[in-house]
Amino acid sequence: MISIIPAIDIIEGKCVRLSQGDYAQKKIYNENPLEVAQQFEDIGITRLHLVDLDGAKQGKIVNWKVLEKIAAQTQLVIDFGGGVKTEEAIEMVFNSGASIATVGSIAVKTPELFFSWIQKYGAEKILLGADVKNEKIAISGWLEQTEISVFDFIKENLDKGVSTIFCTDISKDGLLQGTSVDLYEKIVDQFPKVNLIASGGVSSMKDIEEVEKIGCTGVIIGKAIYEGKIKLADLKKYVD
Repeated sequence: MISIIPAIDIIEGKCVRLSQGDYAQKKIYNENPLEVAQQFEDIGITRLHLVDLDGAKQGKIVNWKVLEKIAAQTQLVIDFGGGVKTEEAIEMVFNSGASIATVGSIAVKTPELFFSWIQKYGAEKILLGADVKNEKIAISGWLEQTEISVFDFIKENLDKGVSTIFCTDISKDGLLQGTSVDLYEKIVDQFPKVNLIASGGVSSMKDIEEVEKIGCTGVIIGKAIYEGKIKLADLKKYVD
């Protein structure tokens, strides 16, 4: 059974969504992220993908108090990312109550530091994000495009002990037009042992079924829930 992982994106302490990572296209859905997290927990969801968009932009954690509050008042297993770039930052993530640190840019820019975290904390405590545009990795809150192939990136990290990767196709994210099934299928075919979490573009229950069918082990869902395209009640069939 595929793992359902709702996303809460934070700007200035509020639950928001962007379209294609564009901070100018921001929509506020709730002033109180804790309330949103509790709604997820109420239907039996156990995971949460919490993203500090201010942190991603500034290169340092900004909204750690939101993490602290949700961790203290729910039983959700939280992965937290956005601005996790230093030893102090990753320690802050764990000290503030996250079970997993979400990391992206650092694995591209300073892989030695990233791999030292895998060794120190264990692969299960680190969730690596591969943000992709035209099968190339993008970093720094999607503001910077690289020439690194997503397949080379995944191979290098799996070889170093990474076990779980979530892959977001930037061109799909926040548009509610479906996921990058073809890309995910290529990744799963090439790396059958990877725990691949689909992210970006999920717009319907059909999208969830599709990524489960091709072998994704998890799916991150954001805007589709907030826009009512996917009802929380419908997700119950995926919850143990």
